[in-house]
Amino acid sequence: MSTSIKTIQLTDARRIIAAATKKAEEIGQPMNIAVVDAGGNLLAFERMENAWLGSIDIAQKKAFTSRAFDITTKDLGTHSQSGNQFFGIHASNDGKIMIFAGGIPVKQDGIVVGAVGVSGGSGDQDHAVAEAGAAAL
Repeated sequence: MSTSIKTIQLTDARRIIAAATKKAEEIGQPMNIAVVDAGGNLLAFERMENAWLGSIDIAQKKAFTSRAFDITTKDLGTHSQSGNQFFGIHASNDGKIMIFAGGIPVKQDGIVVGAVGVSGGSGDQDHAVAEAGAAAL
């Protein structure tokens, strides 16, 4: 019996980035877009022209966070506020955890197979662009 982990492939990641880029162009906000595989490893990344340099790292960490916990970073941020169950989680994983909007797990047949992370605009913009990317799979 073979036990293989379902994961997205490079062609999938490129499709996700293309859809996210299209959405970012529609709203007029340059973004950094990262896609990780099922293991949380960076599979593909694109920095749109004029996207913030500081958001490169954030986009990649949002993608990792979404895969590491199989939750949107927007929802994780809500649950990690003072007094909530995940308060302090941002300090875990050697500082790789992002707790603001823009990271979304990517699912195929109900199974998380990767994640997309977007940074460069407001939280709502980042989340909308990530949603567009995740929907491309």
